[in-house]
Amino acid sequence: MTDLLTRDEYAAIAEALDPPRTAFIDGKFRKGSAGAIPTVNPATGEEICKITTCNSDDVDLAVEKAREAFEQGQWAKQHPSERKDILIRLCKLITRNRRELAVMESLDSGKPIRDCELIDIPEAIHCIKWHAEAVDKIYDQTGPSGDDAISMIVREPIGVVAAVLPWNFPLLMLAWKIGPALATGCSVIVKPAEQTSLTTLRVAELAMEAGVPRGVLQVLPGDGPSVGEPLGRHMGVDMVSFTGSTETGRRFLRYAADSNLKKVVLECGGKNPAVVLADAENLDHVAEHVVNAAFWNMGENCSANSRLIVDKSIKAPLMERILARVRDWKTGDPLDPANHLGALIDAEHCSKVAGYLTGNALTGGTQDGPYVTPTVYEVGKDDPKAREEIFGPVLSVIEAGSYEEAIAIANDTDYGLAASVFTAGTRNALRAARDIRAGTVTVNCYGEGDISTPFGGYKQSGFGGRDNGLAAHDQYTELKTIWIDLSDPSEGDNVG
Repeated sequence: MTDLLTRDEYAAIAEALDPPRTAFIDGKFRKGSAGAIPTVNPATGEEICKITTCNSDDVDLAVEKAREAFEQGQWAKQHPSERKDILIRLCKLITRNRRELAVMESLDSGKPIRDCELIDIPEAIHCIKWHAEAVDKIYDQTGPSGDDAISMIVREPIGVVAAVLPWNFPLLMLAWKIGPALATGCSVIVKPAEQTSLTTLRVAELAMEAGVPRGVLQVLPGDGPSVGEPLGRHMGVDMVSFTGSTETGRRFLRYAADSNLKKVVLECGGKNPAVVLADAENLDHVAEHVVNAAFWNMGENCSANSRLIVDKSIKAPLMERILARVRDWKTGDPLDPANHLGALIDAEHCSKVAGYLTGNALTGGTQDGPYVTPTVYEVGKDDPKAREEIFGPVLSVIEAGSYEEAIAIANDTDYGLAASVFTAGTRNALRAARDIRAGTVTVNCYGEGDISTPFGGYKQSGFGGRDNGLAAHDQYTELKTIWIDLSDPSEGDNVG
């Protein structure tokens, strides 16, 4: 585990940073065509630097260079083991620069430095390395074609990929996209969220240093209308991988329909339940996971368990433990490793979250500038706090009288990304895991699986594919059948 530094040591690293300020196109930094915007530290409101942003002209150039790199084959046609070696070199460079990247991420996003150091950076490195290691070990198939033919089912890189990132996990979501996309041989154009471009630009620079060829990984800072929409509508983009809100995800489906029917993979919102059944044991353990699930990353997490559905017979003792644990979750300066919660991403989002701080909170319920304290409300199942994705540190507690009622409440949502179930009974655990309609269901813990397990959602939480696991490689490839006729032409015409 990485040893955390002191607040003053992190501040010294922050003071010495010289972050990238321009787009990364065709292997070098160059100014975007849309002017410069400030990137701001959410915790202080201070400008970190100005970044030149891009527009459709830059998108056209980046797609041209990405297509050129793909067709030339310096990356796409390399032996998979050679791509693996380069990506592992990238992981070593990220490791070497991990403290710089962690501080840059914390300053840019308001995330607590402890999370950047202990979770985001290590998991990003592990993700890229895992996909790199997998790519020369994935075998294609042959079909049962009989004696007169051989059929081969092979996968080929899809081509030019646009990866559109969220602001809540800038570096980790970058790794989730570029890990499998680069490993399979695609050229990738990344649009980071306009609030959080710094670490993405720095990783692109490190990728070039590692040996990723020009045009294979490019970064276009900018907003949705100027960069996201032109990428979504571009006839030269073969696939879009998007993580963000369901509303924005729908737009990319429309862009694909109006252009070249490019593949679209969406990982969108969630209103995820933690279901605690009457037979749940070790309520201290349950409380620890519920609090972490609700408040990690300030609740700015699509898989946050923002709904606690608890059987009425154990609600009182569980809530006592939850409220005691919440007191240990300190909120404040993101560069202070003692703090578990940092600043929300910007004033607009903070105002949105603060709009839900109504009524009598069991704990929290206050806002101080960019900080919202971890907050717990007891609500009915139809309360807006229980139905709408708040994307902040707000936990809604809903009482259930039976297994059937708890599962019905869990499924009464437009979303279906993740869920957790706490129970001592194997039968109840398996029943609930089957009955809850979500892409990931954890039992007696909170989590998203690991890099080897597919991650994505049912209903309005996802579309078109899964991140993580070998399934992530599928979405960046096209499936091709090759049929070879082995029959003897002298025996007559054979059509097949």
